[in-house]
Amino acid sequence: MVLELSLRHFNGAVYTQVRQVELDSLDKLAVATLLPALLTTAFLAYRTFQTNTRWLPLTALALLLFVFGLTLVVNLPINADQLDWTIQSPPDDWSNIRNRWQLAHFARTTAAVLAFGLLSLASSLPVRWVRDQAARPATPSGDNRPAIHR
Repeated sequence: MVLELSLRHFNGAVYTQVRQVELDSLDKLAVATLLPALLTTAFLAYRTFQTNTRWLPLTALALLLFVFGLTLVVNLPINADQLDWTIQSPPDDWSNIRNRWQLAHFARTTAAVLAFGLLSLASSLPVRWVRDQAARPATPSGDNRPAIHR
């Protein structure tokens, strides 16, 4: 985001050249990070589904699915188009395209950071299994709280 905000002060030729350099490898980095993050978060959501903390990884998963969807619908098509731009003469509407890409990128970044925060919070909370809570007999002291597992 810092680089993208810095690019707002330059003309279309500079923006196009920087984007084409970025696109050389950044899509590969996105695939290498987003797909494992999605799979790992889905596995964590599955593993915690019967616990008191299930909403945190489920919400994180929903946010990462949003990131993935927005990437497919907005950012990747723009990236593909920008590969064909010429540095000397970017399209007339280059700044509108830039704005659309940057807005989607801001939404993706915000969602990904929120997902990471939720997963971090989930990892720090005590986990209680909610399955079979009602069927557990009360202890002699009358304490029928479920056991805490880490």
